[in-house]
Amino acid sequence: MDVLFSCSYDNTVKVWAEDGDSDDWHCVQTLGESHDGHSSTVWALSFNASGDKMVTCSDDLSLKIWGADIIRMQSGGGYAPWKHLCTLSGYHDRTIFSVHWSREGVIASGAADDAIRLFVESNDGLVDGPMCKLLLKKDKAHDMDINSVQWSSVESRLLASASDDGTIKIWELASLH
Repeated sequence: MDVLFSCSYDNTVKVWAEDGDSDDWHCVQTLGESHDGHSSTVWALSFNASGDKMVTCSDDLSLKIWGADIIRMQSGGGYAPWKHLCTLSGYHDRTIFSVHWSREGVIASGAADDAIRLFVESNDGLVDGPMCKLLLKKDKAHDMDINSVQWSSVESRLLASASDDGTIKIWELASLH
């Protein structure tokens, strides 16, 4: 089953599925505030390498990690509903415009506070489900808002960032530890 995700000014992420043999799509799930979703505009989303987790970023200054309910999908549905796993907040103090999950499992975020943050999953056994911890913070990565962060699809430790200051910068992550 083909599935499409959209994020919106209405504070939601919507999951769309094809309508059988027609070219029409219908909304099969809305991840909104009533489902531990965002309370303001959702600017971007990105999936982990296996596609069973998603991260979203918002004007509400948070990142949210979502997981697909693979067990429900395998039991016959074809579509895996998504559920909220954890929220990362307090790391940016202005709108988070961009987020990207690398093949190596590192989440990068870029925001209007001119900063880049890197996170990795950390399951310290203290709570159920995945948690993330801050790996690195780069304040003043640019002179103005960071509108986009993107991991390289070829060199897994290279991150590009683009800003309102008119520059694109390439960063190299030296180590994951």
